Amino acid sequence: MYVLTLRCPESDAERLVAELYARGTSGIEERPAGGGEVELRACFREPFPPQEFERYAPAWAPADPTNWAERIMRDWEPVLVGTRFFVVPDWRPDPTPPGRIRLPVRPGLALGTGYHPTTQMCLEAMERRLRPGGRFLDLGCGAGILSHAAHLLGAGRILALDIDPQAIESARENLARAGAPALLVLGSAECLASAQADFLAANISGETLVTLAETLTRLAAPAAHAVLSGFPPDLAPAVAGAYRRWRWRILDAPERQGWAALLLERSGG
Repeated sequence: MYVLTLRCPESDAERLVAELYARGTSGIEERPAGGGEVELRACFREPFPPQEFERYAPAWAPADPTNWAERIMRDWEPVLVGTRFFVVPDWRPDPTPPGRIRLPVRPGLALGTGYHPTTQMCLEAMERRLRPGGRFLDLGCGAGILSHAAHLLGAGRILALDIDPQAIESARENLARAGAPALLVLGSAECLASAQADFLAANISGETLVTLAETLTRLAAPAAHAVLSGFPPDLAPAVAGAYRRWRWRILDAPERQGWAALLLERSGG
């Protein structure tokens, strides 16, 4: 394990935390650094070239795995998401609030621990529109939390795919631990002949979502619903426009902490 240390103004911290989770960190410590700045310490399995964080004086150092694991377990708290989900680290015994669905998570190397704003907006869309017995397609499944949530919501068939082998392995372990049956595929959406999904979730970049509009339409059943996220608000109009051209209707367009999502309904067969 390695720790990437960044020093930034307090006003940049929230955005950087989101970017570090998108990069695959398994935990972040935030420390006051004085002068209106904070120090962020993010743990990763392997170091990577940190050019994207160059303005924040990035520095890599080996992590103490024991101490880091203890800090993660101490700092992660349960969180209520939407009106139905109770997202909780799987090592915590906190009782599930009445009327909530317990969604245990284990911080891993793929985006999607239930604490990132894009994941939360996807969960909220799913609880609104995913019907029991429906066919669920998870594009860019990451650690598999959306597929697990689909199982808890009663999805009849779950297909999850990702182009990252590490994400597929993480999803396989997490879904097996949760007893959530899913077909996992290493590859892109273009490799699917036809999924006829009733609900699609894609928590990936806005640019990729634009290029996949035709493919996702092909994979969707008539009157299907979809939630798209993983992009900043300034890209939302381009993403929405790409899907309107394929006869998708925008039902909702939430924004949270510098990220956006779209809840869509397919308006034609």
